[in-house]
Amino acid sequence: MRHTLPLAPQFYVTAPQPCPYLPGRMERKLFTALQHEHAQKLNDMLSKQGFRRSQNVLYRPSCAECSACLSARIRVADFTPSRSQRRILKRAQELRRNATSPWATEDQFTLFRRYLDQRHADGGMADMDIFEFAAMIEETPIKSRVIEYSRPAPEGQRSRPLAAVCLTDVFDDGLSMVYSFYDPDLIALSLGTYVILDHIAIAREAGLAYVYLGYWVPGSRKMGYKAGFSAVEIYKGGQWQALGDPAEHSADLHPLSVDPIAEQVARISLPDTRA
Repeated sequence: MRHTLPLAPQFYVTAPQPCPYLPGRMERKLFTALQHEHAQKLNDMLSKQGFRRSQNVLYRPSCAECSACLSARIRVADFTPSRSQRRILKRAQELRRNATSPWATEDQFTLFRRYLDQRHADGGMADMDIFEFAAMIEETPIKSRVIEYSRPAPEGQRSRPLAAVCLTDVFDDGLSMVYSFYDPDLIALSLGTYVILDHIAIAREAGLAYVYLGYWVPGSRKMGYKAGFSAVEIYKGGQWQALGDPAEHSADLHPLSVDPIAEQVARISLPDTRA
């Protein structure tokens, strides 16, 4: 007879560091390791409570004076593309989707470097080398896919150049867009928006309820595009709720006497790992 002991994850907090979204603020993250045979179940459970995956770690912001980072997802069944989003879909008709296992390639890394150098040269990932890139793509203890989008081959060539790539996790209720990047020269195709629209289509085809977008941050220009999709929900106050008017959301301040780490750990509902 096999006996499986319940494994309660241990939570830790990072040291304060400059916030990448809101100037002049510091951020801390609450995190736990994804390990053992229950990694998929833990990932499914905590992702529904605002956590995100980075390689073998699940994390979510836990800042003493700010709760601006709100996990966002799209309700697939209720999503309706806007007029501009329909135009984006039409312009990108020649792109071809290819879903593969999470394996890094030189073509992906070349596109990744071009994307960072032109769009995020001062970001936290700007110095990533090919080995760190491979780790980001390949070190996943759960069900993940790399979704590649290629454009028609130039005249006289056979291979189709990569236009965009997205590392995507598969949950029991949806798809999570862990990280995406695209050809910065193809501005007219609005590839960042297109990849989200296509993930909505993939989720609909698979019968999945949600597409998880990561964090939406009111007041951050980097994250403003996520509010442009219909049927967006945010995780706020311990529950998912419709985004509504983005202008109504602001960075809530916590009293300095409150320990946000203890509060958040107390609110986390952990899965029963005995099954």
